[in-house]
Amino acid sequence: MKINLCPNCSSDQIVKSGIVNKRQRFKCKQCNYFFTVNKLGKKIDDYFVNKALQLYLEGLSYREIERILGVSHVSIMNWVKRYGIKRPQNKNYHSSYKILNSSELAIYFQNPNNLKGAGVVVTELGDKFMLIKWERFKD
Repeated sequence: MKINLCPNCSSDQIVKSGIVNKRQRFKCKQCNYFFTVNKLGKKIDDYFVNKALQLYLEGLSYREIERILGVSHVSIMNWVKRYGIKRPQNKNYHSSYKILNSSELAIYFQNPNNLKGAGVVVTELGDKFMLIKWERFKD
């Protein structure tokens, strides 16, 4: 990792100055400021954050979203907390989902029985589609 500028004065006169907590320490020759570089963690694409939150709102569990998107359920829980997402509480229906390609999706919608008494949302998921369906509980 190459350090270009001092975070204090923006000077490019930077030299290494030891190691602190297993991290390289630097010193600016111009202002005598010592600093370490922030660790660059693994950043997950915003697409997956948005998709995970959308699926959470649609009623899927953290573990189901983890299996679909390949993102840790703990990360998903943290995003829900960070963005203050609240799922509406409705006990009158249950959701189910299917992952389909475009031809399977077309066949699904050709059968009118698939849509009776249910709500459906289709969302893009890479090169496939996710169909989320809500059905009312039958008494």
